[in-house]
Amino acid sequence: MKTLVIAKKVVIELIRDKRTVLLMFVAPLLILCLLNLMFSASTKTKVTIGTVDVNNQINRKMDQVDGITVKKYESEKHAKKDLDANSLDGVISYKSKQYDVTYANLDVSKTVMTKKVLESALMKDNVSKLQSMVVKQGQVIAKLTGQQESVKMNKSKISIKNHYNYGNSKTNFFDKMAPILIGFFVFFFVFLISGMALLKERISGTLERLLATPVKRSEIVYGYMLGYGLMALAQASLITVVGIKLLDIEIIGSIFSVIIIAVLLGFVALAFGILLSTFASSEFQMMQFIPLVVVPQIFFSGIIPLDSMADWAQRIGKVLPLTYAGGVKCINPSGKTINYTFTADAKTGKIIDSHIINLEMGF
Repeated sequence: MKTLVIAKKVVIELIRDKRTVLLMFVAPLLILCLLNLMFSASTKTKVTIGTVDVNNQINRKMDQVDGITVKKYESEKHAKKDLDANSLDGVISYKSKQYDVTYANLDVSKTVMTKKVLESALMKDNVSKLQSMVVKQGQVIAKLTGQQESVKMNKSKISIKNHYNYGNSKTNFFDKMAPILIGFFVFFFVFLISGMALLKERISGTLERLLATPVKRSEIVYGYMLGYGLMALAQASLITVVGIKLLDIEIIGSIFSVIIIAVLLGFVALAFGILLSTFASSEFQMMQFIPLVVVPQIFFSGIIPLDSMADWAQRIGKVLPLTYAGGVKCINPSGKTINYTFTADAKTGKIIDSHIINLEMGF
């Protein structure tokens, strides 16, 4: 009962603080929407290539590629001048039976595209020459054997039909990152707010007055965890629902499973915030824990695949809470169950929680 009273006190204080409410509920949604706009913008790369003494057929084949513009130059000197002025992304010249290519290389993606376009054009040109040779040889053979009918190449078109297990042809980078961001925002804001709030109450003497009452130390910890946990539940539910309904994040698995994982991350962040607030003596010191606790975990959250890391890095990742934010990502594309993620987060939260109780007992 005492735990519920403390939890009620925490919730009322949080709701009364408008800045905290905005930070917990509005800030994550605003950042998600901005990231959605940024990653959903047109990613079409436009490349301008200058050519000198290059075959017209190759020029035409390169120019037919979407996003490629080919400009012909009489001399390499003028082409290089425009390249230095950033008017061109590359210059292709043909001399001594060799293609000489100079790249501006200010944008690596444009450099890669220029290479692929040139290789594709040369390959198509070689195929066209081989086809014409085969047709001519066929005509010669037909004349020698007395056959008058013309020989034609089979130019039947091959159609390609694409299928997607997850998403569609418009799926972009944000769709891949959004599930990870949901878990990260819940973790980050709950960690920050809970740690700062508890630190403020410790500095102001509120915790000392509570400890002077018959309330047990464990009841104080669980009361704060329950109060902030309810806010974490509301935040996780809001971010998940808005992300799915407003930003069209596709969920193949259960929405309930996504919310459960986000809430578990919120509880673990809450435990981290309460734990680390015991080591800080000011709000500034609490902020200093962010690059130490939150930032390193971003690299284990699924942005970089964990199985591509070294063995020692994988072992470190398995004990970091944000590693299991990838559980939301697994539910999105494949509809996997929540079992392994639930177990991992529950274990992590339990270990941290026991440490908090021990620290508060010695307050």
